[in-house]
Amino acid sequence: MEQGLIFVAVFVVLAFIIINSIVKIVPQGYQYTVERFGKYTKTLKPGLHILVPFIDSVGKKMNMMEQVLDIPSQEVITRDNAMVHADAVAFIQVVDAARAAYEVANLDRAISNLAQTNIRSVIGSLDLDETLSNRDDINERLLRVIDAATNPWGIKVTRVEIKDLSPPADITEAMARQMKAERVKRAEILQAEGDRNSAILRAEGAKQSAILEAEGRREAAFRDAEAREREAQAEAEATKAVSDAIAGGDVQAINYFVAQKYVDAFESLAKAPNQKFVILPTELTSLASTVGGVGALAKAMMDGQPISPANTSVPPARS
Repeated sequence: MEQGLIFVAVFVVLAFIIINSIVKIVPQGYQYTVERFGKYTKTLKPGLHILVPFIDSVGKKMNMMEQVLDIPSQEVITRDNAMVHADAVAFIQVVDAARAAYEVANLDRAISNLAQTNIRSVIGSLDLDETLSNRDDINERLLRVIDAATNPWGIKVTRVEIKDLSPPADITEAMARQMKAERVKRAEILQAEGDRNSAILRAEGAKQSAILEAEGRREAAFRDAEAREREAQAEAEATKAVSDAIAGGDVQAINYFVAQKYVDAFESLAKAPNQKFVILPTELTSLASTVGGVGALAKAMMDGQPISPANTSVPPARS
């Protein structure tokens, strides 16, 4: 009875081993290589597969998903002999499971060493300023070189990114001083440009003000000239009217001008700034009669009546 149980147990174990060696289930995102007597024969895709027992076996289980590979940090010397600390990361994907399994040993280490070597080569061909400002160009050059080198291994390098580029502390301090000086320079340039624009605007405003003031003076002069012209015209018409009256035999019309000059002279005397006393003429009645005669003469001229001794009874001035 015990021998029967042992036989059943051994049979179950052997059956399990045989089934496990025959039936293979490949998960999604992976591929298995199949070896027959140690030689690669085919690649198993995701799904259920049946192998020949005791002849075929699974060789390598390859991850076909995109993977992130950290590149160890290292010190790199630039073309101008500046030391920078470089740290990178690579994104890789196996596209050919057989070549990735049998063309290179220790795939991750091989790619890491290859990336480190090319990082030193690419950064070493650039100056420090170019290294710090052209990170995208460095990534592109690294991707192109590493992808071409890993293509025989069945690997596709999708991206290579420089995570960190750190120059030494003294260079960082010098760069900070340079940046500060550049910003101060830009601030001073902007201040100078602002002052220049302000001066230009003030000069433009003064120019416009002067132009407007000159135009105002010109307009005022024009109006003054026009007023003087009209005044002279009116004076000429009055003189002509008086001359016509005199030519007609009315000699009393000349008293118009005499009275006018009399009044103007008296007004100038009264408005003199250093005049403290005003001496009035004793012949006030003569002045009144003169003014009255001027008024009558002006009224006659406005009514269009001929000037005659009847309406211009202006007595002659007394000596």
